[in-house]
Amino acid sequence: MGGGSWSQDFYQQRSTTRQQTGQQTFAHHAAQASKPRDQQNVHTRLNPLGVRIRESCDSLEHPNSIAVGIILDVTGSMESVPRVAHKNLPKLHGLIGKVGVPDTQILFGAVGDEFSDRGSAQFGQFESDNRSDEDLESFWLEGNGGGNNGESYQNAIYFFARHTSIDCWTKRQKKGYLFIIGDEYTHKMVRRDSVKTLFGETMEVDGIPAADIIKECQQRYNIFYIIPQHTNHGRDTKIQDDWKLLLGPENVLLLQNEEDICELIATTIGICEMVVTIDGAKAALEATGTTQAVSNKIASSLVDLAKAKGVAIGTPPKVQRL
Repeated sequence: MGGGSWSQDFYQQRSTTRQQTGQQTFAHHAAQASKPRDQQNVHTRLNPLGVRIRESCDSLEHPNSIAVGIILDVTGSMESVPRVAHKNLPKLHGLIGKVGVPDTQILFGAVGDEFSDRGSAQFGQFESDNRSDEDLESFWLEGNGGGNNGESYQNAIYFFARHTSIDCWTKRQKKGYLFIIGDEYTHKMVRRDSVKTLFGETMEVDGIPAADIIKECQQRYNIFYIIPQHTNHGRDTKIQDDWKLLLGPENVLLLQNEEDICELIATTIGICEMVVTIDGAKAALEATGTTQAVSNKIASSLVDLAKAKGVAIGTPPKVQRL
């Protein structure tokens, strides 16, 4: 997957048509509300049951593809974030290109709580065009969460570790990106019964510690956990510290305003690819209409990452392109 290019005109046309016909943006989510609980489920295009692989492939249009997974927590406290992401989707595609990374292919997914939710795992395809919009619109924003001190982020990481194939790694040994946007601890184990229920496969062991599946996934992906600061959980320093232990402190990013999620993701990729400095990223953001106040907040969130990557604040980075 991953052919084609994003069209702002097509995105706007679909939005206008929905407004004129009274269709809801998240139509599948709306349809679930009228069903009995035991009949509610994820959209077929996002259901991972029986999915062998999701692929990010090079093409003539995108010869140096870079796989980007964006996983959104759709439990109660985080339910607004997918709507914000959809509204800002055109900006995301443009911003990633603006900071100097033109061939990204984006997979949108969603997580909930395996202990209380029917839709705790939802995954689209890696796309470079408006099909990523359709995947996002197909989310079931279940809005639950179990109140049990965690969500099932570890199952999404398992999916990326064992159910994706990405040419950026296979052909060039360049890691892809996995961004998880949430505000809770991860459950500490990938459980055998959950893997059977969600993915339709049998594990030989009873479970895999979350720390182990993270390390496995990090062999092919740069994993970031983005924590919006508008929720009480998101401001909990214990949760922040737990993720820093799992991923490394520079890979845990605090997001002051959920409206700025696209700017943060685009800038993070640019810095990791070493094609932009923090000052250069700020200039690129502001050239697209981002206010200086927002670009300053994004920059402050990425200082530790830039230092870890050896990218200075204002001097040209060591560009490494394969």
